[in-house]
Amino acid sequence: MTRKLAPGRLVIASHNQGKVREIGDLLAPFGIETVSAGALGLPEPPETGTSFIANAELKAREAADLSGLPALADDSGLCVEALRGEPGIFSARWAGEDKDFGMAMRLVHEAMEKAGPDAGHDAHFICALSLAWPDGHIESFEGRVDGLIVWPPRGTKGFGYDPIFQPIGRNQTFGEIEPDEKHAMSHRADAFRQLVAACF
Repeated sequence: MTRKLAPGRLVIASHNQGKVREIGDLLAPFGIETVSAGALGLPEPPETGTSFIANAELKAREAADLSGLPALADDSGLCVEALRGEPGIFSARWAGEDKDFGMAMRLVHEAMEKAGPDAGHDAHFICALSLAWPDGHIESFEGRVDGLIVWPPRGTKGFGYDPIFQPIGRNQTFGEIEPDEKHAMSHRADAFRQLVAACF
């Protein structure tokens, strides 16, 4: 039996301001007051899981445990077919200590060049969402959006790898699409629809 989340405060277990803002926007209609793990001074736990859901659960559990509030964690990443699914769960790590996604996008482009033109440009974003309560209960959901890798990067509206990801059926990248439109079609939106249906 899935558990419903009552209106009130919810910790977003992330230090990524782009992600915190996007999740806050998606939760606003439900009377949820979001506060980021960074604003509460909570540490970022090492992501030692071997899947998106494992990492999301690890982050949600720690934030709920340390804050005494329900916590929502997201683990998401870009999976490129030509790179056998990389960067995948290591998407943030490709950006290095300084979270330099300009560098991360160049690394993806260079790796794809090495893979050769026959490897194609197919890619998808995955988002795992885990909602944890301080008593240890947890609910997890996974969303996906398919697209193509483009080069050079285009647009400044998104964050992370958005400027090189063009969703199927569109001629704009996530970096060029207005945030409201992206919210309606992204991997995070897909996972959110599942979360809302189950827990709100």
